[in-house]
Amino acid sequence: MATSKLKIYNGALRCLGQPKLSALTDAVPARYLLDEVFDDGGLDYVLEQGLWNHAMRSSKLEPTPSVTPAFGYNNAYEKPEDMVRIAAMSENEHFSAPLLYYVDEVLYWFTNASEIYIQYVSKSTDYGYDYSLWPETFTRYVESWFASQICESLTQSETKWERLSKDTRRLLVDARSKDAMKGPTRFLPSGRFVQSRGGGGGSDGGTMRRLTG
Repeated sequence: MATSKLKIYNGALRCLGQPKLSALTDAVPARYLLDEVFDDGGLDYVLEQGLWNHAMRSSKLEPTPSVTPAFGYNNAYEKPEDMVRIAAMSENEHFSAPLLYYVDEVLYWFTNASEIYIQYVSKSTDYGYDYSLWPETFTRYVESWFASQICESLTQSETKWERLSKDTRRLLVDARSKDAMKGPTRFLPSGRFVQSRGGGGGSDGGTMRRLTG
């Protein structure tokens, strides 16, 4: 059975020892609780927990002409609307070296680079939101996490919630580990110290040494 919203819900209910749903319209408390988690950014949260290969997207960005930085760097780059988490940023299309000097603000990146290439976890329906791309280990983690979010409300059992929380952490580690074996080593974006305005110098802020797991 391919992953779907209903499969996620029923997987979560299985973790809780609860009856499964026959449809996403079932008028039962469990479905309402799961809907709340889903509608409150549930998928964005689980996608944010790793640099998942099935959700990874690469893009070339040009400076945003309508935005001029007030000071410091020369160019502004608008962040993609579907971005959940940045994985890599470089001035070359091969991502052979990370972009070290930039400022990360709410909607934009500011830097002197004339163009930038980024890799990021995407929530597009062609990437992270495409259930057909989900590995089984990731699906199991998502089901367990959804279950942990409704456990106390549905079961009134703190003991069951504690057990489920441990299972969820274990499943996250397993999903990350198997996902990491599918792709190349990635370099994290530079740290906040390097990103601060005017932060020049020759240090890489540890970027070249911080490998993602």
